[in-house]
Amino acid sequence: MQKILLALILISTYSCIYTQNPTDMQSRHTSAQHNDTGEYPIQLDEKEWKDRLQPSQYYILRQAGTERPFTGKYYKNKDAGIYYSAATGQPLFVSDAKYDSGCGWPSFFEPITEGVILYRKDTTHGMIRTEIIDSSSGSHLGHVFDDGPPPTGLRYCMNSDAMIFVGIDQEAPALVKEYMENHASAEERNAVEAFIKANN
Repeated sequence: MQKILLALILISTYSCIYTQNPTDMQSRHTSAQHNDTGEYPIQLDEKEWKDRLQPSQYYILRQAGTERPFTGKYYKNKDAGIYYSAATGQPLFVSDAKYDSGCGWPSFFEPITEGVILYRKDTTHGMIRTEIIDSSSGSHLGHVFDDGPPPTGLRYCMNSDAMIFVGIDQEAPALVKEYMENHASAEERNAVEAFIKANN
């Protein structure tokens, strides 16, 4: 009986919180504070982005679009590998950080290493959210929320078309190779190498 009562109190508390301000969904997590300066090492004009990206990728990455839930090619992907930015080839997440959040989009609880994701306030669609972008080009990836699992408590809600997945036994495409050779930080290279080594 006490457990049921406690559950009802918790449900009531959460209901009150969301009723008071249902539009404020921005992350309050210390590691997801707005830190986008607007300066990125890879900068292309819009024609170059359109030439580089597929229309669905351009819509998401460069126009901050969103794919429909439960439709993305990586939503149910459970293979071991690394997810890279489809804009630049920058490493973003490893499969060990992916989990099924039930939200309809690929979800991760942490990036591959610090610095690959930048955060900015998004006030579109009548909501306040924390947008996530790749630090190499400022391309839109999705949003981050504070309802993720341990150890971070974060849910990086991603668009499949914003990413390129490379399985452990797959050869990386040219875009990823070019980024890793010419733009990757030491931390990014080390994180990729460590994950591949641990899974071989």
